[in-house]
Amino acid sequence: MSRRVRRWWPFTVRGTGALLLAIAAFVIAQRAGIPELLYFATLMAALLVASGLALLLTRGAGTVTRTITPEVPEVGGAATVIVRAGLRSTLPSGPGRWSDALPAGVSGLAEGSSPATGSRLSGGAGGLHARYDIVGMRRGVHALGPFEIVTTDPFGLLRRRLALGRTTPVTIAPAMVELGALPAASGEAGGARQTTTLQLGQGADNLVARPYAPGDSMRRIHWRATAHRDTLMVRQEEQESSPAATVVLDRAASRWGPLALHAPGSDEAFETAVTACVSVVARLVHEGYTVDVVDSDGTLLTDPVDGGDDVEARVVAAGFASLRARADDAAPRVVPAAAAASAGPVIVITGALDADDRATLGSVAHHSALPVLLVVAERGELGRLHAGGWRAAVLPPGGDVAPAWDAALEQGYAGVGS
Repeated sequence: MSRRVRRWWPFTVRGTGALLLAIAAFVIAQRAGIPELLYFATLMAALLVASGLALLLTRGAGTVTRTITPEVPEVGGAATVIVRAGLRSTLPSGPGRWSDALPAGVSGLAEGSSPATGSRLSGGAGGLHARYDIVGMRRGVHALGPFEIVTTDPFGLLRRRLALGRTTPVTIAPAMVELGALPAASGEAGGARQTTTLQLGQGADNLVARPYAPGDSMRRIHWRATAHRDTLMVRQEEQESSPAATVVLDRAASRWGPLALHAPGSDEAFETAVTACVSVVARLVHEGYTVDVVDSDGTLLTDPVDGGDDVEARVVAAGFASLRARADDAAPRVVPAAAAASAGPVIVITGALDADDRATLGSVAHHSALPVLLVVAERGELGRLHAGGWRAAVLPPGGDVAPAWDAALEQGYAGVGS
């Protein structure tokens, strides 16, 4: 019996046997004239009818809550789903099976056995705790559910499918690949890789002090200034500045396939570009850069990410779960004007480039301390880009970002003003 037939057929194996036995008993009793066998067939039929009435009177209902850990899994990453379902019914039901519908964006085995439930009249309403693992397959926001329980009557002859609760959205973020470190020498990265600390005054004893304010830490009390002024004083807070970097994700539709404009995860090349983008952001943030992520038209795709805030970098990746390509501008360009004029590192992630694009990019690299270009395409002509100072590499759609990143960093370097 196929899966589709089993879903339609209301009888269990025991119920199917009872039905066949009742039919056979009726036929044999009619032809052989055996009254006892007719009574038996009538009893079996009555038992099946009673089972059906019991299921109709059950009218099961319940609520479903799902907990997903981690809350935002990545493409290729695993997550655990814990389901808590409460089932209420007028009459008790026998053990059955549960299943949770999984969307195309995730994979896993979401089914198992469910225990018998008691009657609501006797205070025996039951609950079900289920657990299963999923793996993110496609970037986007998907829906888990509905949660379905297949219950049986107290005699175990008939089954009924109950869909409980609502669906639960699950966000699948783009995969974040660990990339190699930037050049170790500060001069290679524009001389500003390390976070700088600006202090007012010279030395710990000469720091500028200010009056104490509610909420200030007692550890910051400036005891010499306090004794001198006869009022509680605290040290001036340190001010930190981080070097800035820009990541350009070119979302112009002409660089990608038509599917990139529609559902996330549909275009392999664009998915590779998004993965490269969030991976580069994570690497730059880890190195201490404050990162701006912009589109090729200059649109800011997310709030600036502070240097050293690795958690915020993952928040950016989660926010890119539903990112899609966009329609082209009237005058499309690969690098926006603000990024082209930046003296800090500029990492550009784009699709297939034509001759005009390569000519435009040739003059941009000389303004940046670390110009990196990742071209997501099957092949690309990079000779002119290398000569123009870009650290450029071709990243095949669906390919590994890390080797392409390493290959780009190994290319020749063009410093500011070179």
